[in-house]
Amino acid sequence: MMPFSRPRVRKAVQRSRSQRYILYVLLAFAASVSITRLFLSLTGYPKIGGGELHIAHVLWGGLILFIATLIPLLFANRWAYTLSAVLSGVGVGLFIDEVGKFITQNNNYFYPAAAPIVYGVFLLTLLLYTMTRRKRPHDVRTELYALFDDLQEVLDFDLDEREHQRILDSLDHIRSQTDQPDLLALADSLEAFIHSKQVTLVPGTPGPWMRFFQSINTGIEKIATRKRLKVTLAVSLAALGLWSLTYPLRILFQIQAPGQIQFVLSDLVNQGMIHTSLGLHGFEIRLALELSVSLVYLTAAGFITFGREKRGLDLGFIGLVFSLAVVDTVVFYFNQFTTIVNVIAQTLVLLALIAYRRRFTNVNHSL
Repeated sequence: MMPFSRPRVRKAVQRSRSQRYILYVLLAFAASVSITRLFLSLTGYPKIGGGELHIAHVLWGGLILFIATLIPLLFANRWAYTLSAVLSGVGVGLFIDEVGKFITQNNNYFYPAAAPIVYGVFLLTLLLYTMTRRKRPHDVRTELYALFDDLQEVLDFDLDEREHQRILDSLDHIRSQTDQPDLLALADSLEAFIHSKQVTLVPGTPGPWMRFFQSINTGIEKIATRKRLKVTLAVSLAALGLWSLTYPLRILFQIQAPGQIQFVLSDLVNQGMIHTSLGLHGFEIRLALELSVSLVYLTAAGFITFGREKRGLDLGFIGLVFSLAVVDTVVFYFNQFTTIVNVIAQTLVLLALIAYRRRFTNVNHSL
């Protein structure tokens, strides 16, 4: 055996399918917070416990997070990462939903800044997801890590022709990217094994969930022609623009004179609509942001409608991303978790816009 002469490599390697696992975390996180808030609102915020005891759902979140941590440490199967990702999203959602109690001296669950903090954590996780989705050239180490992950299908007797070909393509790529004798010998040995009769291929029949999503995708592609999707985008952007315009206009209509805005805002403070911890200027910033983004939406809808498609799509994309990242964060402070409806609507329009650009204009996005 040759003596070890090369230094050990400690560089981190991105896990194969990591973007899928982060997506599961995102979806579970969003569902956990939304369902928890809805359930508590409908049931009058019940408490588990009695006397001096109160078992808050932050404890359940911590327990679920602990279980999610243990699963990939105990089990090597691929499903362990999927289950861990889902439980992590649920756990962190239950945990961070009570952030208002931890940042206030009076344990105020309804503290206005809690909702923006929760939404900010979601946005940071979304940013991580977009980073994992970016295609980067893989070095030989990364390719081999992914290859050994794919070989789990051989151990589970679930290797189909598509996965078999992907392994062979990876081996060809590895050979073209390295001249190290040990790695080349490893690639040759793996290829010989993959071609051997001991490896049995199973029919590449998609499961029931995959067939369900494929049928939905096929139906959407048939229905969502370019013309129909273009009209839908224009109408949706116009609707978002009008909706974003309603609240600022309602406030402005209450102002009869230039100096009366302070009286209107002070009245909103007394009604609890504005919290003095943020101040009146924060509410003015909110109105300015909503007015600005509504004009962007309406302008984008007009461009798409009247033949300036590319400019309208670009403007709509900028407006949607800005609204999701900045405007909604501010609005969450005032409207709390009712803003989730706006976020869902804007996200759906953004996904439709991205799908339109990919299908009909060959523009790709990292989102």
